[in-house]
Amino acid sequence: MKISFFSTQPYDIKFFKECNEKFKFELEFFESNLDEHTVNIIEDSEAICVFVNDVVNDKVINKLVKKGIKYIALRNAGFNNVDLESAKRNGLKVCRVPAYSPEAVAEHTLAMLLTLNRKTHKAYNRVREQNFSLNGLLGTTIHGKTVGVIGTGNIGKVFAKTIKSLGTHVLLYDPFPNDELISEGFNYVSLEELLKQSNIISLHCPLTPETHHIINKDTISVMKQGVYLINTSRGGLIDTRAIIEGLKSKRIGALGIDVYEQEDKLFFRDLSETIIEDETIQLLLSFPNVLVTAHQAFFTEEALSQIALVTLDNLRQLKEFNSIENKSAELV
Repeated sequence: MKISFFSTQPYDIKFFKECNEKFKFELEFFESNLDEHTVNIIEDSEAICVFVNDVVNDKVINKLVKKGIKYIALRNAGFNNVDLESAKRNGLKVCRVPAYSPEAVAEHTLAMLLTLNRKTHKAYNRVREQNFSLNGLLGTTIHGKTVGVIGTGNIGKVFAKTIKSLGTHVLLYDPFPNDELISEGFNYVSLEELLKQSNIISLHCPLTPETHHIINKDTISVMKQGVYLINTSRGGLIDTRAIIEGLKSKRIGALGIDVYEQEDKLFFRDLSETIIEDETIQLLLSFPNVLVTAHQAFFTEEALSQIALVTLDNLRQLKEFNSIENKSAELV
């Protein structure tokens, strides 16, 4: 089977080629994102493999069908960028990687929180300039604080356990509570109660119509003054304009984001010699209490190896079996 990969970086090529020694597929890599125009470069492939910022809408899917594509493999957990109804209507199978190292994302979330709190990124730059002053580097002690975790799937579960180990009081919100966390004594509360009580809030939910802009003007208004907010899940969970107002009013004491609602035009690219026209991200970057990383949370050797293995094995299973009942591939 020939597979066309989109939005590929050198590390994608490296890990997928190494993993493919077991599967023996024909792999074709494109650096460009998949959209209504780039879909035309596909030739003689049976499957495509896409990432978070590829566009797989109805128009693209219709073109994929004409190209003979049968399978759409997501090398990530989220699937909000795929028109699943169109895929089903056109007989295309969609698979994903639901858990490719939740520890990687949870650890990055903790790293962002600790960096914002203790300002280690600023201290690093100061010391390199031989400035050893501590003024402006004052943090708080995480121990004893209340941490709200919104979304307790694979990543949220790991983060909740990790942050609790620092001596915090953890509150959880999820429409579908995790039995394992309940059995370990974690407390689920309403979203409003979590927002009101938490000193720190971390987002770990998928992007759905229900969670789109779950952080907005109204939810920010009930948060504690000076709350820390971390988002390593999906950019669309946050109304960025509302967050900016929250930062200005100091309701948001610090913001860490590894995802951004308009990241498809920015992330995974070197724009150091480019004038960025996105005024919103430029404004966010101007705040001294905002930390932005470019969708880096998943980026570990272990996670990339798991992504490649699960993605290719999903496609192997879809290729070998004809009925959904006989598949263990992670179908969407």
